[in-house]
Amino acid sequence: MPMKKLDNQDKIIMRDFSIQSTLVRLFRRPLFNFVIIDRQKFAPPEYRLMYEYSRDKPYLFNDKEPNFFTPSIRIAVAHFILERTYFSEAVDEKKDIGIRRLMEDQVYLDAYPLHDGCTDIKSSCQRALLLEEWASISKWIKHQPLDHIKEYFGVKIAMYFAWLGFYTHMLIPASVVGLICFFYGLLTYPANRISQEICGDNATIMCPQCDKYCDYWYLKTTCTISKLAHIFDNEMTIVFSIFMSVWATLYLEMWKRYSSRIQHRWGITEYCSLAEPPRPQYLSRLKNIKKMMFNIATGAQEPSPPFWTKKFPSFLYSYSVIFLFILLTIAAVFGIVVYRMSLMTSKNIYGDGGSVSGKLIIFPATTAAINLLASTALTYAYQYVAEYMTNVEYRRTQTEYNESLNLKIYLFEFVNYYSSIFYIAFMKGKFPGYPAKYNRILNLRQEECSPGGCLMELCIQLAIIMVGKQAIGAITEILIPFLVQKFKEFRSVLGIDAASNENGDRLICCNQWTKDFNLINWHDRSLFNEYLKMVIQYGFITIFVVAFPLAPFFALLNNVFETRLDAKKFLLYYKRAVPQRVRDLGIWYNIMHVVGKVAVISSAFIIAFSSNFIPRLMYMNVVNPTGTDEGFVNHTLAYFNVSHFEANAAPENSTFSNITICRYSEYRNPPDDHRPYKRPSIYWQILAIRLTFVVIYQNLVSFVQIVVAWAIPDVPTRLQDQIKREQYLTNEYIIEQEKLKMRTGNGTGGCGTPGAGAYTQNGYLASEDSSPDDEKLNYGSIADDNEYPLRMQTDDCEPYEAY
Repeated sequence: MPMKKLDNQDKIIMRDFSIQSTLVRLFRRPLFNFVIIDRQKFAPPEYRLMYEYSRDKPYLFNDKEPNFFTPSIRIAVAHFILERTYFSEAVDEKKDIGIRRLMEDQVYLDAYPLHDGCTDIKSSCQRALLLEEWASISKWIKHQPLDHIKEYFGVKIAMYFAWLGFYTHMLIPASVVGLICFFYGLLTYPANRISQEICGDNATIMCPQCDKYCDYWYLKTTCTISKLAHIFDNEMTIVFSIFMSVWATLYLEMWKRYSSRIQHRWGITEYCSLAEPPRPQYLSRLKNIKKMMFNIATGAQEPSPPFWTKKFPSFLYSYSVIFLFILLTIAAVFGIVVYRMSLMTSKNIYGDGGSVSGKLIIFPATTAAINLLASTALTYAYQYVAEYMTNVEYRRTQTEYNESLNLKIYLFEFVNYYSSIFYIAFMKGKFPGYPAKYNRILNLRQEECSPGGCLMELCIQLAIIMVGKQAIGAITEILIPFLVQKFKEFRSVLGIDAASNENGDRLICCNQWTKDFNLINWHDRSLFNEYLKMVIQYGFITIFVVAFPLAPFFALLNNVFETRLDAKKFLLYYKRAVPQRVRDLGIWYNIMHVVGKVAVISSAFIIAFSSNFIPRLMYMNVVNPTGTDEGFVNHTLAYFNVSHFEANAAPENSTFSNITICRYSEYRNPPDDHRPYKRPSIYWQILAIRLTFVVIYQNLVSFVQIVVAWAIPDVPTRLQDQIKREQYLTNEYIIEQEKLKMRTGNGTGGCGTPGAGAYTQNGYLASEDSSPDDEKLNYGSIADDNEYPLRMQTDDCEPYEAY
């Protein structure tokens, strides 16, 4: 809570430690005026020291102020009481607790906090101001008023927008480097010797791509795709890959540094999840549990479920079902792979005379579209299963419950969206066999990559899924809430008209609670979906960015509008959320940290095994005495005698005549060798270099990441010094006041004679006449469950301006 103003607190040096503010001070503020929010509309918060409210230290606070409890605190306190109040005289602890249970029994239709007035931009209410200055697309370049968002929605939602803004700003350098890589490939592809050799080759005949119904084809037909492949697979690819691996580490380290300022300013630095009160649903399941556990944070005894008979079986059951559904997802991806292989054997499709190059683009595009639709549909089923399984577990607090649910759904989505991309990157075309002995699945030939490799197809798959997912999300982001709201308003109008016909009096819907009633309900998972979209996007731009350098740029464009659309959605179409406290991003930070590590390994294997980087390097330095890549395409194609086709593999009605030799993309001995169709020594040399590259790349980039993480402290030094100074002043003031109390003989503290009402007792909500049973019924601490600062709040002239 905000303390009284101390005499010496103005002497504390307040500085803004962000890179952005440093640049502002360095290059002068006028250069950045176009991004700074209006200070007249969003006044900076007053600098106040913060301390946890305590009745025995009344000298720290001025609780007579009209706004001592902010609206967000009042909302949180009311919600806390409603969630934990019993409504039955019999006190059935499993059923008769909380407003949520009453709503399930349809005793009440809904319970929600009210928005702050209307949405008219001419209004002076905070909601209208945020709509005009924050949620408007026209303000996309402006900073976000994070402190005012926190005051309106609470720390949890404000932390999401702070992270989203920071993440979006960090995408700017990644987008610039990605565009440089893209334009380098675009400008140099006319001089690319590989595409020149493919486009100028009129003699090389390739082996059929499917059994019986596919004909021979000229290598020249892949001219277009070879040119496109060079745009994304060129000399800049490895440089961009290393840059993005370092960027991922730099982004996470800079976020910890940036968030430390926010945590200090909002008073959540010392927030501990152990101090969070248990969920009512959790307590209701422990009615007959005799085992008690001492909570070190609250100093109270709490019921604890036995590990081997309660927690472990529920955990095992929950994650067994999750693992089963993950296997079902992999099976669905396998079905898409079989569909792709069946396309290659369809006589009707290949009877149209279309070019091979077109099929190499059209088929991946259609299957990627199918995969996008399937993954989008499966998402809804996954969320239902994950929520049901999390309810089975014994999760003490809402934070633990949310993090367990978040992890399950993310695992689903990781497999759902990334599995098909992993297949193309690491499995497709790696074990196809050769025309005399193909490796088959369900009697179908495995898919093969084009002579230039599978990187171009990986790029197409990634672009369609990522960009398509963002486009679908942007459309549904506003459209679905808008339609739901209009539908509820339509039903409300019908109900009002019916009441008018029966009673003769028309109910006028003019109150704020009647207006908010038609809005969409805010759930605990409402913000989860926003995090999930962004973390899935983060995986696209780190794990597979080698194949699609434009991924950060498209992510940047999406996030610029995503921020404003989310703001508009929360203000216009959703009921006001109950303010909640969080210290950081929770499990999402850990997920992004793991994704960053996976991205390094993925990039190493994609460069080594899915691109031509290593074979081309080997050819230039070992095979070709001139040291150039001239003749590289011919070097990567093996010879095959068409008389050696396995049964039912040769073309039935070929348009080519007198064909004796065809080529295929493999490193194998020619048919006249003493070891026909076996692997030559060059193949094993390239494989060894590929594995060596993976090891060197992994260790080198990991070392750079460790150095970057070590070089950037999580908390700025000046901020640490400021916190120490504030703590010292606060402690000195407390000691001085306690000495004064002892001299005057008033050692009771408090604020006069205690009267009837609520106060905090051992960290739990209780009343002065509460019995031990009553205290048990009111599990939880208002101070720990609700939204207000615990520590101190500082900043300089622009504390309210952030990413």
